[in-house]
Amino acid sequence: MSEALLASEASGTGPAQHAPALLAASGARRFWRRLRTQRAALVAGGVVALLVLVALAAPLLTALEGQDPTTYHPSLVDSARGGVPIGPLGGISGEHWLGVEPQTGRDLFARLVHGARVSLGVALAATVVQVTIGVLVGVAAGLGNRWLDQVLSRITDIIIAMPLMIMALALLAVVPDDFPRPVLVALVIGFVAWGGIAKIARAQTLTLKQLDHVAAARLSGWGTWRVARRELLPGLAAPVLTYAALMVPNNIAIEAALSFLGVGVRPPTPSWGEMLTSANVWYAAAPQYLLLPAAALFVTVLALTVLGDGVRTALDPRAASRLRVGTGRRREKRAAKASPAGGEAATATRTGDGPGSPREDDAVRETGTGDGPGSPREDDAVRETGTGDGPGSPREDDAVREIRTGDAPRELREPGKGDAV
Repeated sequence: MSEALLASEASGTGPAQHAPALLAASGARRFWRRLRTQRAALVAGGVVALLVLVALAAPLLTALEGQDPTTYHPSLVDSARGGVPIGPLGGISGEHWLGVEPQTGRDLFARLVHGARVSLGVALAATVVQVTIGVLVGVAAGLGNRWLDQVLSRITDIIIAMPLMIMALALLAVVPDDFPRPVLVALVIGFVAWGGIAKIARAQTLTLKQLDHVAAARLSGWGTWRVARRELLPGLAAPVLTYAALMVPNNIAIEAALSFLGVGVRPPTPSWGEMLTSANVWYAAAPQYLLLPAAALFVTVLALTVLGDGVRTALDPRAASRLRVGTGRRREKRAAKASPAGGEAATATRTGDGPGSPREDDAVRETGTGDGPGSPREDDAVRETGTGDGPGSPREDDAVREIRTGDAPRELREPGKGDAV
């Protein structure tokens, strides 16, 4: 129920005052109940939570190992072989849990967990910038007049049409090197990739402002900003959160690509993309140096994508998940066993009496070939009856009368009243 309607019914005290909070709490419980039914989303959420925890605790984990991401260990690499790590599996030992970096000897575990902080931090910051700009532009276009809507829509179309990577490369190339690189990458990604969410916010705003509770808020004297903040933003939460959850893995991939091209995060700051850039020539001599950041990127992007799909399905239960992993069939089987009607329907389907069975196909075939009810042959029979040509028609009565009066043909006369039949 709208806050404007609640305010018109209550004087500021009583149960109506707490209705919005109660509705928000019930919506959160309903969302969590729907999300719990999706096992893939829960597993992905656990993986994402673990990655975030590792990123936050990176200084503690590296201190526990006794290493840091920037210290060089030249004694741990073989300079005669071009800097290949000394020891099995890239120099894995009790002091270096995942080995060391070729040529420099820096600890791989320390660089990997600190790289998670940079990659996840840049992606989340860029997503916040994209959502903020996109929602503001979309709501302003949806609530504004025709001219404002046209101007903002054309600007959004231009942002969407521009190549993201080329714009990011151009902006990152002209900024001075003393500017903090992770912050710059997050801002650039956020400022050149907000067009999609602006389109979603505008379309949803145009739909929501036609509803009764928004009209009631306007009639009650609320300003445009208050209507947007109290009535429209709660309705925008579901599509915006869904799109934002799917934007995070995309931003991680963009940051890794920019760092791989040499314009993103630069050494000595660790980043998964920067590690891939340095490891592209070591895949044969030290494969773990390439596989570790690549595996971390793959797991993170996959987990965030599955979690985003689960959030979308939980917020919009009418939309089926695109990433079902077999739980749907088991749920349908349990529902069929629990419901007698469902079991009978399943039995009819198996025995051939249900929809799509051979018997139903025969009936459909008769109708399609003209033998079933409503077919042309049946129409001809009805037409004959209606025009007097069928059984019981006037023409048939005249023939019977001729036989009785002797005017019928000789071969149809009755015996004893003329010639024999």
